[in-house]
Amino acid sequence: MLRQAAGPHTLEWGKMNVYPILVGLAFVTLAGVLVGIRLAETPSLAQRALPFSGGLLVGIALFWILPEIAQSYGWKQGCAGLVAGFGLLWLVDRYVHPVCPACSHTHDHAGCTESLHGFAAPLLIAAGVHNLFDGWSLAASQEAGFERLRFAFLAGIGFHKLPEGLALGALLLAAFGAPWKALLGAAGAQSMMVAGGALALAVGPHLSKEWTALLLSLAAGAFVYLGYHAIDSQYRQRRDAIPVVSALTGAVGAAALRLGIGG
Repeated sequence: MLRQAAGPHTLEWGKMNVYPILVGLAFVTLAGVLVGIRLAETPSLAQRALPFSGGLLVGIALFWILPEIAQSYGWKQGCAGLVAGFGLLWLVDRYVHPVCPACSHTHDHAGCTESLHGFAAPLLIAAGVHNLFDGWSLAASQEAGFERLRFAFLAGIGFHKLPEGLALGALLLAAFGAPWKALLGAAGAQSMMVAGGALALAVGPHLSKEWTALLLSLAAGAFVYLGYHAIDSQYRQRRDAIPVVSALTGAVGAAALRLGIGG
């Protein structure tokens, strides 16, 4: 259960503790980008990993984050925030721009060897916003009183970064045509995760714990949508049970990990 900490509303982790984690996650994604660039002509690894990571995201949101928030702030508030987060990303993804172009169902990764003229800028902008939100939610979960959510957000974001990087590397290589440009663009997008963490550290002390809980439940809804998005994209491409089985394996793994660690 989340503990209601007394005293000033502050983030328990200092900048020197949060930033190395964010930088480390950025390097995990860049490692995936490098592999994705090398495997651009055969991106089957990313296609297989995405539904598994999507299932993990959904499982972590439903079995880790939502119950922890609900125990302290009520199931009604927790579920409302989760549904709102899911709905917000659905609206943005449908009517504004793909929220995760690296696993978008509107793009066929099998055709990444073809040049994607004009795709680089919107891809990097969307990836940057995505990483900004990842950095913010991870840093915000470090606040005193949300101790049991720390691993949940770290695992949810971390497990999704490598397959995301694989797909992003293949797409950026097709968009830029040069590996060094693809890697440089990916590094710029990943730097936004550190910026998101800095934003959380700056704004967090001025938010009440209830507002922070609401924002974290919105993040849980975003996890569910991104997980669904990754699973759906691969199912539409393959039209078989493999993405579904991979996703269920990830979700069950998240639930089992929750029982094993959280009790």
